[in-house]
Amino acid sequence: MTVVAPAEQPEAVLFDFGGVLTSSVLDGFSDFSESISGDRRLVLGLFSRDEEAKRLLVEHEEGRLDHDGFEAGFAASLAAAGVTVETDGLIGRMQAHLRPDHDMLALLQAVRDAGFRVGLVSNSLGRDCYAGFDLDALFDAKAISGIEGVRKPSRRLYEIACERLGVPTTRAVMVDDLAQNITAAERLGMGGIVHTDAASTARAVGGLLGLDPAVLHPLAPQEI
Repeated sequence: MTVVAPAEQPEAVLFDFGGVLTSSVLDGFSDFSESISGDRRLVLGLFSRDEEAKRLLVEHEEGRLDHDGFEAGFAASLAAAGVTVETDGLIGRMQAHLRPDHDMLALLQAVRDAGFRVGLVSNSLGRDCYAGFDLDALFDAKAISGIEGVRKPSRRLYEIACERLGVPTTRAVMVDDLAQNITAAERLGMGGIVHTDAASTARAVGGLLGLDPAVLHPLAPQEI
């Protein structure tokens, strides 16, 4: 696990959504990929190496391509790779294996209860990706790529969240499951934690914020 301290004493913690407050997005996409093709690597491989699929993802996450347009375009990318899928509901099926991580949600609330401001910094995918989560109740501020028109790892999305929280970037910590997003945060003087599991992240958050593990209830101290 990568843990980087912020340039100054932290006052806020920013959380990614998918893969941090939910189960792994990468595992979820791999499960979906296997279900449609027998190849767990196909979908992530398209997003990382196929120029058209990458363009679709970037434009959708930045709000320049709508939900239906992404589904149609990505279905075409899959078809070009030899896999035929139904277009309608494609994003929902891609996200079907994602589940809330209740330990991470408890950690978020514990951080807030300890007097730190909490924010969401998230690359959005689909119109329903936050369904079932009351974001206004969970967070003091939000910066969502599809609304702001910019996506991680662009530093601007972190800056927007910090501005809305009323804290300088040098007094914030970012929790994200992708290392490149933490590297971008570091360039702004932010602290960072590459999330792997709730127990490790709870230890890291406690260390950076100077919180006793017992404060992170309901995560039991022996679990963190």
